[in-house]
Amino acid sequence: MTSRRHAPWPGGPLGDAASTADGSPAAHHTQTGEEPDASRATPAGRSPAAHDMPSDGSRRPRAALTTAGPALRVLTPESPPDDDGPVRERLADAVTASDAPHVVFALSRHGRRSVVSGGTAPTPPLARENLRYEIGSATKAFTGLLLARLIDSGRLTGGEPAAALLDGGRSAGANPVTLAHLITHTSGLPALPAGFLLRALPAWTTNPYARYPEARVVDAFLRHRPRHRPGTRWRYSNFGVAVLGHALAAATGTPWEDLLTDQILRPFGLDATTLRADDSGLDAPGHARDGVSPVPAFDAGGFQAAGAVRATPHDLLTFLEAHLDPTGVSSHLAPALRAVCRPVLRRGIGHRHVHTIAWFRHPTDGGPMYFHSGATLGHQAFLGFRADTGTALAAVCTRRFRAHDPFLATAYALLAEEE
Repeated sequence: MTSRRHAPWPGGPLGDAASTADGSPAAHHTQTGEEPDASRATPAGRSPAAHDMPSDGSRRPRAALTTAGPALRVLTPESPPDDDGPVRERLADAVTASDAPHVVFALSRHGRRSVVSGGTAPTPPLARENLRYEIGSATKAFTGLLLARLIDSGRLTGGEPAAALLDGGRSAGANPVTLAHLITHTSGLPALPAGFLLRALPAWTTNPYARYPEARVVDAFLRHRPRHRPGTRWRYSNFGVAVLGHALAAATGTPWEDLLTDQILRPFGLDATTLRADDSGLDAPGHARDGVSPVPAFDAGGFQAAGAVRATPHDLLTFLEAHLDPTGVSSHLAPALRAVCRPVLRRGIGHRHVHTIAWFRHPTDGGPMYFHSGATLGHQAFLGFRADTGTALAAVCTRRFRAHDPFLATAYALLAEEE
């Protein structure tokens, strides 16, 4: 990973890719172009950006807001209270600091789960920890694992040209955009397709992605001419991962939703995870920046692979725990779980930012931590795990991201704790 190479993953690492701007991870754009990234402008091994942290270097966000919401709900089904008391206290502090209508912090340490929920809104009829939350760009961790699974099974290699899969009569060309380029954000595609903003503008505050269906995503990709050779520059792209989803569907002859369900959700037993809201009453309501105004359920349109997953905190923990112990799941998924933990790309100033095909990867004193964040118009999510402490963390809240929002900084710092 120290030399500049551009062989399609997994036949070889992508090597060192140049970055846009100053080398810091670009903000995600799953919903409105404002989606946060917990690693934004963050050197590897450090906590989130300085404006989220107090000057004394402690891990607690500077704006630790006290809420007047209902009492916190704590679940520790597998451990005695004396053992989990300190963990519950830290989770309760994180819920309070997040200052959102509905908040859940779910932590697993060596398989022992602690879940704390609360918020500024009235307690919903169904317990917060049993509701489904929109995880936005954290969906890409599922899509990356799906690609790894298809490669391990021999159905794909990762080096397939996406255009040839989506348009059977098209020549691959000398420097095609491959599936590996799409999942690693090195395809040369922009964050969003040309013309997206104009089409989405009438629904900008409600559901802009719903106005850009699959056919438009594919057509925009086939018409796009990259400014840079694929594999040479890193640029976070919802567009690219959306295209990947459609390319996987074309390659397998299976709709992406069915593919993800058959290959990932069902084998993991993620029965409370889905790709769209329904009238079951299981979906947590999203809220605007003010924490009061409701927003409609997110419709990913043609960007499903980039941001459509909605899940309960317990399902998210199950997903993360599998990465900590691949042998604990079915044997046919273990190789893919190991694959998505391997670094495939370094970038940025000093090559300090490390990526796998599914996760941002930062060092800690004890070993690497893996994470991905996401947001929609009314939800935020943070998923992460680290093997050295045996910790998995799934954090969700129902408030649109706002300037200096404490939620992601709080979640990142919690995962970064050594004990």
